This record gives sequence, C-alpha cells and structure tokens, in this order.
Amino acid sequence: MFVACSTLCYGKVPLSAALQRIRELRFQKVDLAIHESGHHLKPSEVAADMPRVVQHLRTFNITIAALHLELAGDIATQRLHLQACARLARVMTVPVMTVLASPLGSDFAAEVVRLQEWNRIVAAEGVILSVETNSNTLTADPLGAIELCKRVPGLGITLDPSHYIQGPHRTDDFDHLVRFVQHVQLRDTGKKDGQFQVRIGQGVIEYGKLINTLERERYQRTLTVDIRDSGESSFSVEPEVRTLKYLLESLL
Repeated sequence: MFVACSTLCYGKVPLSAALQRIRELRFQKVDLAIHESGHHLKPSEVAADMPRVVQHLRTFNITIAALHLELAGDIATQRLHLQACARLARVMTVPVMTVLASPLGSDFAAEVVRLQEWNRIVAAEGVILSVETNSNTLTADPLGAIELCKRVPGLGITLDPSHYIQGPHRTDDFDHLVRFVQHVQLRDTGKKDGQFQVRIGQGVIEYGKLINTLERERYQRTLTVDIRDSGESSFSVEPEVRTLKYLLESLL
C-alpha cells in the first residue's frame, strides 16, 4: 500500500500551488480531483485539450495514483467528459478513477444501467471505475454499494469510512465490502453530529484495524489523505494532513 494526498486538501488554492504543497510534504503520489464545479482541473478542460493538460501535469513530476471525478451537464456531455478523463488516466498511467453514484432515492435499476455504460467506457481505456461510498448517494448503505458491484462486473468501491460513520446507517462495520475496494479516502471522523471531519486522533476511525482488514483482502493500492479545506473546517488542515500522512506510513 501507498499513501497519497488528495488535491482537495488544498481546494482553495490553484492546482499548481496545491501540487507544490503536496510535494513539499513529501508525498510521492497524488489523488487528482477533476471537478466541473471545482477550482482546479475541470472535465470540460480535459475534453477540450487533453495534450495541454497532460503536458501541464507532467511538469510537476509527481505520480497520479487516482482521479476523483465529478461531472456536470446533460447525459451526452457527461459521457464525453468521462471518456476524455479515462483517456487522460490511460496516458498518465492512472489505474483507478472514482465517481459518485446517483443521489439517494434514485432508481436503482437505472443506476445499474448507467454504471454499466460508464464502466464499459472506462474499462476500454484499461482503467478501473470505482464508485465512492457517500452518504448522499445510493452507496450510503454498504449493502447497496455491494449490490452495485455485483450487478456491474468490474466496478470497484472507493471506501470513505467517514460517510458510514456519519451517514444514515451510522456504522463502522463495513468489512464485508472490503473485497470490492479499489481505492481508499481517509480523514478522522467522530460519531456526533457535525463531526464529519475532526482533528486526527479526536475521531473514531481505527486506521490500524482498517489497514489489517485491507491486507487480508490483499489490497495493494493507495490510501489517500482526504482532509478537505472547506469553509466548514474549524482548524488548519495542513498540520492534520501531515499528521495523518506520518500515521499511515508508520502503520504500513
């Protein structure tokens, strides 16, 4: 396993500054967010001029371990942008790309069809499509996430434990879905309302236990430090990013 840093840890600064800070913290790998609503790289920019994007990313000399994708627009636009980002992943030798499932309450059968199509597009570029466990989507229930993977062969799970600890099911028991995990996003999280992101050590996530569970399933990919510098954060993010980096590295 390897430790990476999400560019969302530095979402308030330009992408170049975010990548520079990540390098200064001596991360060898980065989880690159490509969000249409974000301040960094956008899917529409990738689709418009991928060679320029590739050239720009290569100037930072840092390995991209995963892409975190959030699309916008109509179905055709999303499909076009997904394909462009999958090609970017292939060119940059990025093994896995994370997307969000449809919102809670969406038709499950329709979501299976959508993800089957997306998985075909991404797999054609030799990249793994992975759906994030997120309390606002159909993966809010661990059993729902597993069912998606069973009905979309090849689909993986990007495990974000915080969304289960703070989500509608309020559980820290997600061992049964680890066999589908292709990527992991981590911060610390408490059980009380409003404690989705807390200082490292003040929450309930047991990193050592999680790593041991992943090792039993022969997980060999990335653990991403994903402490976001959103306006909701009541503390400085960078010291916590550094602390979690060193903690995870000490456990590997």
